[in-house]
Amino acid sequence: MKTESMTSSERLSTAMSHREPDRVPFLLPTVMQGAREFGLSIQDYFSRPDLVAEGQWRLRARYGHDALLGFMYGAVEAEAWGGEVIYREDGPPNAGQPPLSGSADIARLEPPRVRDTPCLQKVLRLIRLLKDRAGNEVPVFGSVISPFSLPVMQLGFENYLLLLHEQPERFEQLMRLNEAFCVEWANAQLEAGAGAIAYADPVSSPTIIPRALYLKTGFLIARRTLSKIKGAVATSFASGRCLAILDDVAQTGTVGIGASFLEDLAAVKAAARGRLTVMGNLNAIEMRHWTPAEAEIRVKEAIAKAGPGGGFVLTDNHGEIPWQVPDSVLLTIADAVRRWGRYPLDWI
Repeated sequence: MKTESMTSSERLSTAMSHREPDRVPFLLPTVMQGAREFGLSIQDYFSRPDLVAEGQWRLRARYGHDALLGFMYGAVEAEAWGGEVIYREDGPPNAGQPPLSGSADIARLEPPRVRDTPCLQKVLRLIRLLKDRAGNEVPVFGSVISPFSLPVMQLGFENYLLLLHEQPERFEQLMRLNEAFCVEWANAQLEAGAGAIAYADPVSSPTIIPRALYLKTGFLIARRTLSKIKGAVATSFASGRCLAILDDVAQTGTVGIGASFLEDLAAVKAAARGRLTVMGNLNAIEMRHWTPAEAEIRVKEAIAKAGPGGGFVLTDNHGEIPWQVPDSVLLTIADAVRRWGRYPLDWI
């Protein structure tokens, strides 16, 4: 097989400039899987940033994907605000009891300070360790939950919907607090060595709320927040649809957009062409049951739909590979990208 001519950083930079690199860049967000490398529980693994960093390197050596993840679990932000984290043996840690019992708690709420919050400092140490070893060859990605989506973990979904629809003043107060925290948290990750930030905003997806409400809420919040983040930001809707709001998302200042498996990847790429890098859209839930042959077919289909012209990063549609996905499937995905993703894509 032809030797690759670019580093991962060069490959991603070229693709995100809407040009064709040597091959399609890809990312397998194997966040938890490093625990297996050390025979540890997921909880014990995430307690050690040094082991998580080493796990990331071992998994990248195995699969050859094009970025390292300065990320442990999404519930770390709820934990930072005082929420409960529930660990599982076979899946990601999830947010448990919310830190706010109701909207009345917002009046006395103060955002956590990144420098004083141990769970956030643990993530920053991970990013520093990854960056120190990666240098400029492999990018490190950080992650934040959008101010508009974080209240699902701060209040619980039902209480948040009541706040959103019935208490506009308290909603705006919570958004101001969350925006300040999100900006501080994103910039701390960039300062620690992250090259870009994934902005997770599932509540803004048309899967959750109509576009008219998004334009009054998540859209305006994203524009304000992203304008204060001192680095590149890519927006993800965590499996939610994006096509109906893609033109709006392009105006928030983001450079990339996550595509759901629920949508036609070719349609998303056509709408985003020249404006946003498309990331997706392998179905990580179905991936648990794929055979290697099915994995190769899905990779080939995605590259055919979104690969031409650059502006595409092959990854899953959610941002985290489930614990149950077989290693043989992940190895097949990596091999298939190298087989079918090499530019020029003459086989299409």
